[in-house]
Amino acid sequence: MNTTPSSEAAAPVRGVIADDERLMREQLKARLAEVWPELQIVGEAKNGLEAVDLVAEHHPDVVFLDIRMPGLSGVDAARRIAQLPSGDDDDDASLPEIVFITAYDQYAIEAFEQGVVDYVLKPAERERLQVTVERLKKRIADRGSDGAPDASGMQQLLQKLAAKMHPNAPAKLRWIQATVGQSIQMIPVEDVLFFISDEKYTRVQTATLEALIRKPIRELVEELDADMFWQIHRSTLVNTRAIAGVTRDLRGRQLVAVRGHPEKLEVSRSYAGLFKGM
Repeated sequence: MNTTPSSEAAAPVRGVIADDERLMREQLKARLAEVWPELQIVGEAKNGLEAVDLVAEHHPDVVFLDIRMPGLSGVDAARRIAQLPSGDDDDDASLPEIVFITAYDQYAIEAFEQGVVDYVLKPAERERLQVTVERLKKRIADRGSDGAPDASGMQQLLQKLAAKMHPNAPAKLRWIQATVGQSIQMIPVEDVLFFISDEKYTRVQTATLEALIRKPIRELVEELDADMFWQIHRSTLVNTRAIAGVTRDLRGRQLVAVRGHPEKLEVSRSYAGLFKGM
């Protein structure tokens, strides 16, 4: 009998569970142990903030989020998770699969129809959880050939779900207050071609000027209209009305050409689905 171990043993799949009800966390963990014994639960959170911290620490493959938690909802936590730095040369490498745990059918149905996240209704039933697990296994296995999760579709879905959960949220941003030289200017958001962030500042680029603000991309994503501004990279938002076209360089990377500016904007793998067929 050949007992030689495989030299290419698959890395263990790791998960995080977040639910403000301890019994629900325990029940889900027990069900997962039955249908997915290979899954390693590396952290449990009782609120959204703890979930974000655990994901930043462990970089799991999948996160199970209760959609309604105190302080920071599962939807809001997922939006923050999608903005976390990867700590890897490939900025898409650590974006986890998201599964919402919910008692509300309306959220579950929309998430399922979008196809970029999954859901499990409370209490987690073995048969339905098995379906979710099979989907997750396929998505995780496909990462090697098809790339990371569809971050673009995920962000759009999360913004829709957040709007449903927070119907009285402030209106979308209409003006950018930015530093231009020694002065402060009010820039209409529709005039902005794109935003690019570094570690400290975000560059605001229009056809006629370049300005700086201290607001990071993760905050702009939540404050801007997702139909007007598409996130194409962890550090880049582009005005959809300013997109002139998309090309590929010699390395196969997608590059967005912008009307009114010579700079080409790189599209990371997670957001490549925005330009399918191009």
